[in-house]
Amino acid sequence: MKTLRLILGDQLNSKHSWYKEDQDNVVYCLFEMRQETDYVTHHIQKVIGFFAAMRDFAQHLEKQDCKVVYFKLDDKQNTQSLTENLTFLIKEHHIKKFEYQLPDEHRLDEQLTAFCKDLDIDSQSFSTEHFYTKRQDLATFFKGKKQFLMENFYRDMRKKHDILMVAGQPEGGKWNYDKSNRNKWKGEHDIPTYKYYKNNVENIVSLLEKEDVITIGEFDTKTFSYPINRTQALDQLKYFCEVLLIHFGDYQDAMHTDEVYLFHSRLSFAMNLKIISPKNVVDTVLNYWRKHGENINISQVEGYIRQIIGWREYMRGMYWALTPDYKSLNHLENNNKLPDFFWTGNTKMNCLKQAITNSLDNGYAHHIQRLMVTGNFALLAQIHPDDVDAWYLGIYVDAIEWVQLPNTRGMSQFADGGKIATKPYVSSGSYINKMSNYCDSCHYNKKEKLGDNACPFNSLYWNFLDDKRQQLGNNFRMGMMYSLLDKMEKTQLSQIKERAQKIIENPDAF
Repeated sequence: MKTLRLILGDQLNSKHSWYKEDQDNVVYCLFEMRQETDYVTHHIQKVIGFFAAMRDFAQHLEKQDCKVVYFKLDDKQNTQSLTENLTFLIKEHHIKKFEYQLPDEHRLDEQLTAFCKDLDIDSQSFSTEHFYTKRQDLATFFKGKKQFLMENFYRDMRKKHDILMVAGQPEGGKWNYDKSNRNKWKGEHDIPTYKYYKNNVENIVSLLEKEDVITIGEFDTKTFSYPINRTQALDQLKYFCEVLLIHFGDYQDAMHTDEVYLFHSRLSFAMNLKIISPKNVVDTVLNYWRKHGENINISQVEGYIRQIIGWREYMRGMYWALTPDYKSLNHLENNNKLPDFFWTGNTKMNCLKQAITNSLDNGYAHHIQRLMVTGNFALLAQIHPDDVDAWYLGIYVDAIEWVQLPNTRGMSQFADGGKIATKPYVSSGSYINKMSNYCDSCHYNKKEKLGDNACPFNSLYWNFLDDKRQQLGNNFRMGMMYSLLDKMEKTQLSQIKERAQKIIENPDAF
């Protein structure tokens, strides 16, 4: 029986059980489509990276004697629609059964479910064999509970998979070393030169130009530098363990004008395309640490593993537990438009200029830049979460909706009213100064709340608390800040709100 198997652009798992079977009468298909390049405006490096990785994977399968049909963006047979392409191949190759791996995006899951219902041949879905958890595991774990605390889920994951556990207790005596992961990098440890992979993508760049694909961001080289195949990803992981892990945890929240990546692993793109699995990453880090980590503190290792088996698996589980309704939540009723400087980096606020320019140049920013700089400003300026979602989904090379949406709408923008974060992640300029050197060379004074020279974050912060008192006033984690707000002189608060309103009405002037 001839079978057609679909591989989506984020399903590049060469270790999947599909490829261990007899490949006779099996046709694999991968498509570059306008359906995917155009549903949101993507960073040019994101589109390039996906296409480069997909093409590399198709070549890998062909070398394994698999039959592969690959439609490039400009192929004449390419209808630019997933289901129409599949319909064409089913007819063209006299297919008797259609198989696919479960998508991790609700939009594609619905599209393929509907497609299979209308087929007059058999169809079957399979696990991607990538994550530690299944789609609904987290929903089952939290069933009947009022709060979905990541820490509870994370501890259960540690126990279930015997990760950093000794006799049923957390190794080192603590579940979480987060307090050790908040150091400001001041140049006291040299940051090694990063490995950059010279993946030639000139033909893809030319293709995007020829087909008039609209993108954002910059790409001024001929090569894509992030890992696009398993060999490169394993090489990057080895480099992370040998060179960067020793200080990862210390500075995982730090930001600096001279450093793009600091001690981060640069593996999120490869992981989110399933080129390398989370278990592969976690096992490799643990094995290296146990064999060679006499100088590496457990806080470095736990801080990294928490991001993978904690936040990553948690966010995926929350995505499937809460979508599709989650995409329309706007608990704080924010309705302002995203400033133009989010697309250019042209602002006098240095923290935003650095984080946005970094994002535009590299399709990358680490979690604190996303959460406490760009996300913080968007929330304080009361930007509509739809605008924020579209920006985050488009601008980062590793952004796929299952991980982007709960991080943005939930963790960053508190649009879900506290399903993911127990309080809004907002701050004045003091936090940004604590974690970076951005304020040192900024046009604005980080200590001032009022005046033309005052840091915009300061007035926006107190204005936000006052504006959202109805929604946030009873939040137990916000009590101290509302107590301080209540003690503020009414005249001062009125002046702060007046300045904040000027910023909100014309953010591109600041």
